[in-house]
Amino acid sequence: MPLSDDPYEELAGLAGQRAEKAIKILDEATLAYEQGRERDALRVIKPLYDQYSSALGIQELYGMCLYSNGKFKQAKEVLEKFAHASGSFDQHPLLMDCYRAEKNYEKVDQLWADLGAVSPSGAVVAEGRIVHSQSLAERGKIGEALKLLRKKVKPLARPKEYHLRLWYCLADLEERAGNIIVARQWFDRVSKNDPSFADVDYRIKQLS
Repeated sequence: MPLSDDPYEELAGLAGQRAEKAIKILDEATLAYEQGRERDALRVIKPLYDQYSSALGIQELYGMCLYSNGKFKQAKEVLEKFAHASGSFDQHPLLMDCYRAEKNYEKVDQLWADLGAVSPSGAVVAEGRIVHSQSLAERGKIGEALKLLRKKVKPLARPKEYHLRLWYCLADLEERAGNIIVARQWFDRVSKNDPSFADVDYRIKQLS
């Protein structure tokens, strides 16, 4: 998920004479997050958030770090704050997943409807579609979940990462619905483009 456009400029304006140090800390937290060192990222960004909680870029990254560390209740609160203050829909998929973790499916549906109304980037919509389909499946609505994915998922010559995530999610749901041949086809497509994607090779072996 993308960060705000100018988090450094925003932070510098708030930090004043402490700007250089604050920006260095933000750099460190951002790098840790991008490298998959979620615990380190959260440890580094929290003091910065405590000092500059009104900074949108800090709100966003802190919320993302909380989410990636499984702190869904706190992440939800921070990401809601970010969404309301910024008007951005970029983190709606994470918000949806936080509410899904609480089984607040009504809120998941509402946030998905919000995404549909504004149609942000393809990656954001795709992530929201994945979360919504998973929430439908959890409610026993496998048919609806499959319909939600099938109407937008198609083979591509040069898929992006979010396409692979959609394919994998569809394959998983097809398998759960008993459509083994179709599931294997989508898992195969994921593997051909990225053999290391999640546990895709294991899933293929399980269906062989």
